[in-house]
Amino acid sequence: MSQKITASTLRIGKRYRAERVDDNYDAIVIGSGIGGLTSAALLSQMGQKVLVLEQHYTAGGFTHAYERNGYEWDVGVHYIGDMGRKSTGRVLFDYISGGKLEWAEMDPVYDRIILGDEQFDFVSGKENFKDSLKQQFPDEADAIDQYVELVLKTGKFMGNISQLKAMPNMMGKLMSLSSKNKLPDYALDTSYNVLKGLTDNEKLIAVLCGQWGDHGCPPKESTFLMHALIAGHYFNGGFYPVGGASKIAETIIPQIQASGGDVFTYADVEEILVQKNTAVGVKMVDGHCIYAPTVISNAGVVNTFSRLLPQPVSDKLGYVQKATALERSMSHVGMYIGLKGTAEELQLPKTNLWIYLDQHHDKNVAALRADPNAPLPLVYVSFPSAKDPDFQRRYPGRSTIEIVSGPCDYEQYRQWADKTWGKRGDDYEALKQDLSDRMLAALCKQMPHLEGKIDYSEVSTPLSTSHFCRYEHGQAYGLAHTKDRFEQDWLKPATKLPGLYLTGQDVVSCGVVGALMSGMITAMSVVGLRGAGELLKKIKSGVVI
Repeated sequence: MSQKITASTLRIGKRYRAERVDDNYDAIVIGSGIGGLTSAALLSQMGQKVLVLEQHYTAGGFTHAYERNGYEWDVGVHYIGDMGRKSTGRVLFDYISGGKLEWAEMDPVYDRIILGDEQFDFVSGKENFKDSLKQQFPDEADAIDQYVELVLKTGKFMGNISQLKAMPNMMGKLMSLSSKNKLPDYALDTSYNVLKGLTDNEKLIAVLCGQWGDHGCPPKESTFLMHALIAGHYFNGGFYPVGGASKIAETIIPQIQASGGDVFTYADVEEILVQKNTAVGVKMVDGHCIYAPTVISNAGVVNTFSRLLPQPVSDKLGYVQKATALERSMSHVGMYIGLKGTAEELQLPKTNLWIYLDQHHDKNVAALRADPNAPLPLVYVSFPSAKDPDFQRRYPGRSTIEIVSGPCDYEQYRQWADKTWGKRGDDYEALKQDLSDRMLAALCKQMPHLEGKIDYSEVSTPLSTSHFCRYEHGQAYGLAHTKDRFEQDWLKPATKLPGLYLTGQDVVSCGVVGALMSGMITAMSVVGLRGAGELLKKIKSGVVI
């Protein structure tokens, strides 16, 4: 549906001006994704004055939301798991938001896996999850029990491994030799291979792998470790931020400001400044230089080492070669839909739909990679206006739907990469229209009553992600979460360049909570072992300044 596109009015953060920047920050954070915001908020709670610089018009990274023509959508926070109890993620979110970030629980059926004409429900609660699957796979009860226990067992290793990333090199290496901190071999095997060891039922394997879009790798490419982190994360249900995704940045920023810090948007960093083999600050695109003894990059490892560090420094460190050798995560297309009518009137659920052609995930992905016109192997549908109990207050009588489809080939879009956003020509618009038609067909097959009820829609492509989020190939999850990626011992907060640290989804794992945890271990790494102990006590106590 072609309509005039207007700029979003939903903007979090203060617009950058050189004269608005102080000259005495303790730390500079490049990028306001959840990893950067978490690091900044935690360091602020340790008494540091932190500056966050975001090149986009609004803060939040992939957790931001945008408004258009009287509708609002999130761009990456479709649901977050385990926010209904005192999980590590919930405790940390409560702390960095000053307890101001509220969560609404989705339906007990948080994910519905659709294989062709069959559907399978993921139900919150470990026992409910198992019971639901056993009803549809009565001969696979033992395999389902074994699967759930293996997922939970595997997920526990990641907590220890993440903490090791915050420790000094030698101490981390010594502790990693401990059996409790060492990943078992199966964890880095593919999801498909591990599940094949539990059951020969290919349909059950396909159902259990039905969330592979949450990390971007189909079952024969993804590690079981990544699979387990995602699947186990949702066993206690899915949750959505009350007030929408923008509430995440909105509630965290005051905690950064409490110690005198700032969060600026339209703040484009050109270069990380290096003096005497030490990171000492940043140079902005307007030429203004800002200095601080600590620089934290939430821009992704490829961007950090290939674009932000001076090339001679980066070449000497050897990170460019390591980073660029790793596979990027999948690119995707998205569709943002606005409808007149409430979620109740339109029968929009709080359940996510994972729509697949059939049980052959990897085969269908391979077909699309070979031919962009092949049927879409994955169509994911989310209903944010149904999930958010505050939506009707903000947008009375309206509803929204989001669709994500992938993976897609960035090369198909490269010819328009140098064209201005919103002005890429008729051929590009025709391609987007075709994608729109295909995604809508998948939606309406499941929900035929929505046919003809769309008031507004627009489509994003990998170029949109590249433009707004600075990922060169429009990848959704940074580095691909394959075996090779988890074997990189250099993917940790502290770099070989004194004063420079990393955070974000490349450090631990993708997903909001993965990036959240990276922010915590980065802050721990910055303040050192003694400071890390104090910080953990603060988080546990829940007392904020």
